[in-house]
Amino acid sequence: MRSGSLASPRANALGDVVVNSVDSYQIRIAISGTSFDKYPAKQHARNVARKLGASHGLIFLAGQPTVNLRDSDQARPFRQRRYFYYLSGVDEPDCSLTYDVALDLLTLYVPDFDLHRAIWMGPTLSREDAQNRYDIDRVLYQSSLKPELESWLSQRVQNSSLYMVHESETPDGLPTELPLNTKQLMPAMDAARGVKDEYEIRMIRQANKVSGLAHRRILERIQKMSNESEIEGLFLDTCISHGARNQAYQIIAASGPNAAVLHYDRNNESLHKKPLVCLDAGAEWNCYASDVTRTFPLTGEWPNQYVRDIYNLVERMQEECIKQIRRGTRYLSLHDLAHDIAIDGLLALGVLKGGKHAEVRASGASKVFFPHGLGHHVGLEVHDVSESSIMAMHPDFDHEQYGPVLSPYSLSPCTVSAPLLEEGMVLTVEPGLYFSPLALANARKQPFAKYIDFDVAAKFVHIGGVRIEDDILVTANGYENLTTAPKGDEMLAIIRGSS
Repeated sequence: MRSGSLASPRANALGDVVVNSVDSYQIRIAISGTSFDKYPAKQHARNVARKLGASHGLIFLAGQPTVNLRDSDQARPFRQRRYFYYLSGVDEPDCSLTYDVALDLLTLYVPDFDLHRAIWMGPTLSREDAQNRYDIDRVLYQSSLKPELESWLSQRVQNSSLYMVHESETPDGLPTELPLNTKQLMPAMDAARGVKDEYEIRMIRQANKVSGLAHRRILERIQKMSNESEIEGLFLDTCISHGARNQAYQIIAASGPNAAVLHYDRNNESLHKKPLVCLDAGAEWNCYASDVTRTFPLTGEWPNQYVRDIYNLVERMQEECIKQIRRGTRYLSLHDLAHDIAIDGLLALGVLKGGKHAEVRASGASKVFFPHGLGHHVGLEVHDVSESSIMAMHPDFDHEQYGPVLSPYSLSPCTVSAPLLEEGMVLTVEPGLYFSPLALANARKQPFAKYIDFDVAAKFVHIGGVRIEDDILVTANGYENLTTAPKGDEMLAIIRGSS
């Protein structure tokens, strides 16, 4: 409610402190203790308002409601809506929020107390607990939402908008003619979420720490395992026992030829006589994702030269691309570099043939073996959102240079329209090479088939595929690798030591 009795959050308390306008200061306050370590919801709300370019208006977001499975009295597993979490830090169902831009007032609405539900399921989030736990100005019950919205509508500044992500989420009982703006909020939130603050980076770092422990545990036990399901089970067990109850995405534990399926998740086949496992698995910490892939043999040695050569080639692709990350880099140029390294390597192995590097590249043949983008943003989603696309170069030049190596399934920042890398972005670098029978069969029908030696490629099909993936933070001076899972020689040594 917009009331004159509310203290303005903009009021300062500088008192008699005098600051000279020509002095330069850098002030940083660090307070330890969980009671102060709150999710920076107000900071995020202000960031979104700046991206909106609005000085007035009301943002409304509904959280994820409790929803039962169809034809069942059992609730679906709860997963908080990420846009709502970004402005609240609340991982509880049946909540909503408003942010009054002019008053800088963030209000959380929690479920009304329900005695029956409390007896069966435990009490829902109370106003008092919410006020203590979250970076929120006010906490009200959901029954107050409609009167609060009606009060804002009656007192709103002319031309100010009610900002929502989806019109379908408009609360019941409001007037039919509303000053709704459903076009600007999502792009503004996407832009704000693209660059992570210190708190968010800390959450992603912790998610990676737990993922690293789980990946290491798999390496320590892999020689005693006989089925992909054991890999998935141990990974989950390790994450949950270390406080990460949720996974950022469905675990991929793909052995042998299954590793050629990019999002394989059946995880139920025998490991017997398989040359390797591609384990793509990342824990979630306080709703923030990690995304980690490791490919490893079932013993501490590569079973043959084909597996070793492809692993070494993918490892080189990743290492060279990571070295180039810094502010101002155009990420697509790294994707381009990965393809160049892959083409040279596959030419040397005889998988590609019949032309020079430039000819093979222009044909698009390398996309048969490297069909996805080099990486994507990571944050509240494993494939996180970012700023609306901005054409960074002339489209004709982009198409000519990048068309042959850019998949239509590539995600930002690995697109021709993505902005340059900024400090605070967290990105994956995940090159891969795959030998899919389906992809190879289709390639035989394409004009670039003359550049592929299908007999040689067939010798690699038993591998399935190799992918290596780390989460990289763009820093002021370059980058920081947030991923702690072992890879390369360290990975092999751990497997050997477990026998």
